[in-house]
Amino acid sequence: MSTKITVIGAGSVGAAITNDIMVQGIASEVVLIDINKQKAMGEAMDIYQGAPFCSPAIIRSGDYEDAAGSQIVIITSGLPRKPGQTRLELAQANVNILKSITPQIVKYAPDAIYILVANPVDILTYVFTKISGIPENRILGSGTVLDTSRLQSELAKRFHISPKNVHAHVYGEHGDSSFVPWSLASIANNHIDDYQNNVADSVRIRWSKDDHQAVEDFVKQSGAQVIKNKGATFYAVAISVCHICKCILNGSGTALTVSTMMHGEYGVEDVCLSTLALVGSDGVHTKIISPLTPEETEKMQASAQKLKEIIDGLEI
Repeated sequence: MSTKITVIGAGSVGAAITNDIMVQGIASEVVLIDINKQKAMGEAMDIYQGAPFCSPAIIRSGDYEDAAGSQIVIITSGLPRKPGQTRLELAQANVNILKSITPQIVKYAPDAIYILVANPVDILTYVFTKISGIPENRILGSGTVLDTSRLQSELAKRFHISPKNVHAHVYGEHGDSSFVPWSLASIANNHIDDYQNNVADSVRIRWSKDDHQAVEDFVKQSGAQVIKNKGATFYAVAISVCHICKCILNGSGTALTVSTMMHGEYGVEDVCLSTLALVGSDGVHTKIISPLTPEETEKMQASAQKLKEIIDGLEI
């Protein structure tokens, strides 16, 4: 069965996603669309010329009508975050870009699953949900999937264990008000704060309960640190988005911290932010309502309130 994915936005993130889709053999066809058609054509040519070393795939630039028949549409279009700038400061400018894109793409790909990637991703996911007419289950933001990857990779280093044995996630906004529900975090089926007491070789483990905040700070600051050092982030987010695509296409149902519309879960509604959800062939199949502590629930509600304050100031 052929798989077609459309990527809107041929900047660093869109190009990196397109390249990773081809390298990982995720799709048989990728259409890259950008207002700068010359840039989209150049990126598509550059990526496609490596196709003989990968799974067979067609990588091409195109217009919105070329998105017809796409199973997945990935929206990366937007102004990039500058050094020292928060994701939320980008809000109105990138909302305006999304508003211009939405009617054009949904006209030709009304049955696709949409992944929002541009920042502020939670705000843009909310706006797209409100204006697109696409069913909510087929709309998801990349949310804190990347934040969770940063968290799990850091914990894996501290515990000297494979990241696949780290079960800890970042909830809330993809930004400063995100948080880690440590009450749910586990290492190899042991609560994270108990693991080192249950293994013989614990001398190498660098962990105590006092490290919770330091690790959260690391996760929150990672994106800004990369931007400060090299000007932009795109490799890790591209890998994260490709992982979401694979979870959609394999249809098995994978728990991911994607950004979705809330309807009273944890006392939060009418805002998009990240909690664990099952992602598969129908998009977001269901949310996983995990038992948060009262303090964690307060953090979730505070994150939602921060996003709502931004939404209230937008022209949607």
